[in-house]
Amino acid sequence: MQHDIWFNGKLVPHENATVHVLSHALHYGSSVFEGIRCYNTEKMGPAVFRLREHMQRLIDSAKIYRMEVPYSLEELEAATLQTIEASGMQSCYIRPVVYRGEGGLGVNPIKNKVEAFIAVLNWGKYLGDEAMENGVNVHVASWSRMAPNTFPSLAKAGGNYLNASLVKMDAVLNGYEEGIMLNREGYVAEGSGENLFVIKNGVLHTAPSAFSILPGITRDSVFKIANDLGYEVKEAALPREALYIADELFFTGTAAEVTPIRSVDKYKVGSGTRGPITTQIQKAFFDIVEGGNDKHGWLTPVGASVTA
Repeated sequence: MQHDIWFNGKLVPHENATVHVLSHALHYGSSVFEGIRCYNTEKMGPAVFRLREHMQRLIDSAKIYRMEVPYSLEELEAATLQTIEASGMQSCYIRPVVYRGEGGLGVNPIKNKVEAFIAVLNWGKYLGDEAMENGVNVHVASWSRMAPNTFPSLAKAGGNYLNASLVKMDAVLNGYEEGIMLNREGYVAEGSGENLFVIKNGVLHTAPSAFSILPGITRDSVFKIANDLGYEVKEAALPREALYIADELFFTGTAAEVTPIRSVDKYKVGSGTRGPITTQIQKAFFDIVEGGNDKHGWLTPVGASVTA
């Protein structure tokens, strides 16, 4: 079933939410977007995970690319809740996009109209249901993460993800579920669409934002969850081989949630299945997003009113 899409300020039928072929975003990748999840929680029913943080990042990404978003933070939040309510879905994946539309070609897009839409759809476990327990097989990508001062990695921009698409396609065509990128100096960065955590001797390590990663909102959540559980989390420069001798590895992201990694370049990680610390963090994460046990205030019920 196709659901109505919030498009430039109003809900329109799915088939009417169209973009002109001369939109700047289609030719040059001048769009920014978010991936957000709504969970049907046990305690409060449908609720969106970290809605405000996602929408603030959308606005920040647009600002980096000199796009004036024609809606406020609160209007975008309210539009998201409205779109979910109209769909009747209890849980869904949410895709807000701000992009430069028609208004002339050429790499200078300043005169092109800025448009926005929010769509909701069904999207299960990004790397597969069985991956949540058994983990995924990955390889180190031949494509590196972009260097600082080339593309702004703090912006979740459409054009930035051409790099990610190359990594993902190579992984799948070579028989892996995902790829891990290194930065230009050869240190561990992130997956094609996920942040990465390396566990060694009970300590969690992840790449710093200076390594041109997108500092994910689920990544930030895992920082807090791990601290709640008494684990230390460090941002650190890790060489490639640290992946091969890690006790545990896992991906984080809105789509991936908390997904264990069972092998890298055919090196078995730990016991070759989901490790004990990953299990704890995963359980605590789903206790929040599915159980609704939300002591951090991360969930916004779909029926809630939005305040500044």
